[in-house]
Amino acid sequence: MSADTTICSELNQFYEIRAKAAIKNLERKNMDGYFVHNRQEALELVMSLIPLEAVVGRGDSVTLNQIGIIEELQRRGQNRIINPVETDDEGHHPPKEERRQRQREALLSDVYLTSTNALTLGGSLVNIDGAGNRVAAMSFGPKKVVVIAGGNKIVNDVEEALQRIHNSISIINSLRHYAKHGQAEAIERPCIKLGKCTDCFYEWRVCRHTSIIDGCQPAEKGRISVILVCENLGIS
Repeated sequence: MSADTTICSELNQFYEIRAKAAIKNLERKNMDGYFVHNRQEALELVMSLIPLEAVVGRGDSVTLNQIGIIEELQRRGQNRIINPVETDDEGHHPPKEERRQRQREALLSDVYLTSTNALTLGGSLVNIDGAGNRVAAMSFGPKKVVVIAGGNKIVNDVEEALQRIHNSISIINSLRHYAKHGQAEAIERPCIKLGKCTDCFYEWRVCRHTSIIDGCQPAEKGRISVILVCENLGIS
């Protein structure tokens, strides 16, 4: 018998069971679902879903950074990339108005790349944005949306998803924006000071636009593809 000091194998099995259950319901809702075992398989699959010459937009996503998709597209050298969260050598994003312009342009991209804050077992994509550009692109605009998510993003239902986003993901994301990108206003959010969501009125509140995507219309079947990876990815 194996030493009972790690549950990596069991966790992977758990993620696979839940991913395959979610994929069945994604497909019932006219979305495509895929399961891969690791981020390298995810990268290869994403690249296969992006046609040569396609204009590619992206949302802010730690998962995309971990997969290395933008770097792989740059190596391919055949796609125009719209990257609103491109950083300089010090980790700073473009100036606000330039970032907003890139976000608007990404709404008309051929392929939009993003992750999701949560995916329910019932096949619903649940997300909360500060500016709303990411949830807008997922819902309408780009011809194709490719969502990459680790098994840690799968939750039981919408209620659990919203609790997770408000009281965990948004707080960790605010700390990331402060530490990695120098956004001073992020550290002043009330949720950081209290360790939980307070439904605040803070000017730079990160939770402003909530989206629950329950599928695509028949005419747009397959517009959204969800790739579930048997790893912890993104913000847990």
